[in-house]
Amino acid sequence: MSKAEKTKQFIIEKTATLFNTKGYTATSLSDITEATGLTKGSIYGNFENKDEVSLEVYKYNSGILKKSLMRSFSEEFPTMSDKLYAFVSFYRKNWQLVFLHGGCPLMNAATESDDTFPALNNQVKLSFEDWTKTISEIIKTGQINNEFNKKIDPEQYASLFIILIEGGILLSKTTKDEKHLNLALDRILLLIDKEIKKNPL
Repeated sequence: MSKAEKTKQFIIEKTATLFNTKGYTATSLSDITEATGLTKGSIYGNFENKDEVSLEVYKYNSGILKKSLMRSFSEEFPTMSDKLYAFVSFYRKNWQLVFLHGGCPLMNAATESDDTFPALNNQVKLSFEDWTKTISEIIKTGQINNEFNKKIDPEQYASLFIILIEGGILLSKTTKDEKHLNLALDRILLLIDKEIKKNPL
């Protein structure tokens, strides 16, 4: 990495939690300089404006989440059922870490970017589409190898998983009580066992 690239990465990493907790719109240039110890001139020497910083930080935050989630779908878990169970387990085990860094970066960004920050909103849309595709592909593979019920719609179940998880995170973060997220995760496990997995005759 060049010196400029290292500086940009430093700014992104130092402000990642700040943007996710305070908000992509509410975080000011002064907040960024305070978090990084750099001058405004240095910030603008590496980014065109604050919006560009916000977009790059969002990509960084969502990328970390995606990388962590993808471990659930790795070859370490041989069956498609194992991968879905590992996906649920990830949230069960890591909810404290997610909350510590401000909650789900996708949900946080989506909430504030809907009308005021279209460029960010588009990035969030792409993230959710990618997440839905990843889960639905796991379900499709399970249908192909005769592990899952072939009558179900993979995309609908993938969307339902995301709806339950995001809603659970929102309520648990707001109330500071993990029971809401656990309730959502329990419901996903029930969907996997009763509706997605092919029941033996």
